[in-house]
Amino acid sequence: MEVRGPLNSNDGPKHRPLTPLRVLRGVLCLIVILLTAFMMLVYCAPVAAVTLQLFSRRYSRKLSSFIFGSWVALWPFLFEKINKTKVVFSGETVPARERVLIIANHRTEVDWMYLWDLALRKGRLGYLKYVLKSSLMKLPVFGWAFHIMEFISVERKWEVDEPIMRRMLSTFTDHQDPLWLALFPEGTDFTEQKCIRSQKYAAENGLPILKHVLLPKAKGFWACVEHLRSSLDAVYDVTIAYKHRCPFFIDNVFGLDPSEVHIHVRRIPLNDIPTSEDEATAWLTEAFRVKDELLSDFTAQGHFPNQGTEGDLSTIMCLLQVVHILHLQPISTFDHCQF
Repeated sequence: MEVRGPLNSNDGPKHRPLTPLRVLRGVLCLIVILLTAFMMLVYCAPVAAVTLQLFSRRYSRKLSSFIFGSWVALWPFLFEKINKTKVVFSGETVPARERVLIIANHRTEVDWMYLWDLALRKGRLGYLKYVLKSSLMKLPVFGWAFHIMEFISVERKWEVDEPIMRRMLSTFTDHQDPLWLALFPEGTDFTEQKCIRSQKYAAENGLPILKHVLLPKAKGFWACVEHLRSSLDAVYDVTIAYKHRCPFFIDNVFGLDPSEVHIHVRRIPLNDIPTSEDEATAWLTEAFRVKDELLSDFTAQGHFPNQGTEGDLSTIMCLLQVVHILHLQPISTFDHCQF
């Protein structure tokens, strides 16, 4: 059985060289992001996540989402305006303000951050929640924010994760609460070694042999669909590809890679998702077979079909957002120092 190498391998040269200026700029950006996150958590989170929670979960979530969304907007500004990474959207133009479940392929450790670029364009940045591995919830500063935003922590062992997921999902069923819930059904990022194991399993069980994605794990997907079916509008099937290298976190910070991020979106109404677990599992496997074809075509052609579904971010609006976040910091600090 032949295994094709990973799409956009990290073996090649960096898109941009690591210069002293890029190191300085990246460090300054990271310091600003960390400090503003810390200040938001110290001064705003207790009110949003604790005090207001005693009176209204809905309004607590609204305030938390506003605070988190204001801060997260710094990341697309870093990616698209400072680092000059081109983000290209394709597929379907999805409506704003829907309640959705997002399923995406997992190429590298920063895929989830580029979903912020789509959420920002749809006015849902503060309402984007993730199902993510528990180790990320333990990060200083970032992990605290993930807890406040009610991200779902998993150990990638279903017997451990099932009660946690179902308990958390039961709190997301109010259709009046905005929600974008993102799930990576592969359960881990793509590597050639993992691909070989996935292909071997597929061959032994009569499943599609995939070259650019791993076979998806359906338990978490089915739990999300089962609990939220009555309150969701659609599933967004998102496929992510990079030019010319898959980036790591440090590549993003210093603006080394990627040169382009391509994000293809399919919108599937909830009525098109099967209502039995076995059929939903088969549907998800087929969705990842389609992803694999899309990524094969991307390798050959350099783009996904139907490009240009979303425009560029407004530089003026990005700058105003940055000024707004930075303006809050000295005010909070000054007030804290008053006698």
